[in-house]
Amino acid sequence: MSSPNAFIGDMVLIKTRFPITSFGNDKCEIMGILDTIISYKKEELAETKRKMPLTKLQAQLTEVKPGKDFIGALKQERLQVIAEIKPASPSKGVLRPDCNPVEIAEIYRKNGAAALSVLTERRFFQGSLENLVKVREKVNLPLLRKDFIINPYQVYEAKAAGADAILLIVACLGKEQMQELSGLAAESGLAVLPEVHSYAELDKLLLWLNPPLIGINNRNLQTMETTIDTTLSMLADIPPDKVVVSESGIKDKKDAVCLAKAGVSAILVGETLMTAQDMGAKLRELLE
Repeated sequence: MSSPNAFIGDMVLIKTRFPITSFGNDKCEIMGILDTIISYKKEELAETKRKMPLTKLQAQLTEVKPGKDFIGALKQERLQVIAEIKPASPSKGVLRPDCNPVEIAEIYRKNGAAALSVLTERRFFQGSLENLVKVREKVNLPLLRKDFIINPYQVYEAKAAGADAILLIVACLGKEQMQELSGLAAESGLAVLPEVHSYAELDKLLLWLNPPLIGINNRNLQTMETTIDTTLSMLADIPPDKVVVSESGIKDKKDAVCLAKAGVSAILVGETLMTAQDMGAKLRELLE
């Protein structure tokens, strides 16, 4: 059997047909961003599956090493940081022109990250599965595959590439999809970070699943603005046994301390770290 490296080598990687898109501040464009990304993701998946059939992908899984404990890494007495390797974003464009995922992963590891989030979405975030594989080879921390996961194929991809957890975005999925993908992840030894943006999405999630981990994204999908008040206000509706991760808009030590005092277990930080002049110093600041 071939290794996960061979999996990536064999895979025909879908080249971006257009440069990264910036959606600016137009409300209509912002409201359609998820639909646009998911539509593109479906096209990309169809081509990927044509080049790498599911049976061939599944054959790679026999060579995958046992995963790291993603949830366990976050269940600590102190606030933990999931540090993100995020080359670009739809709203901000390229975040770090000299983005070397392995070098960044090492900086995060040396400066106290509990886990890493690796963007694998190509067109809008300029990430890749190759980045995930490279980081897995060099860094012994739990890894989250950050992407728009809508199909079981992507769960197998994540496992084959060396991920320990996947992100599932409630705004992109229905009940059956959420349950199917979450169940397959559990069977595959992957943790799931389900992500919500609103009370309505949180209510759906708690009805559909009983997840040990809940991610609250502080970004308003209507305006693209971020505020940690989103997390702070939603915490009261989350059962106390859940591990809560606050995502997006966490800018400094003040934000981190506020979230920790409120009972958040971990923060997922991308743009703040990726745009920092000294990434290591910024990460240490959030952990102080």
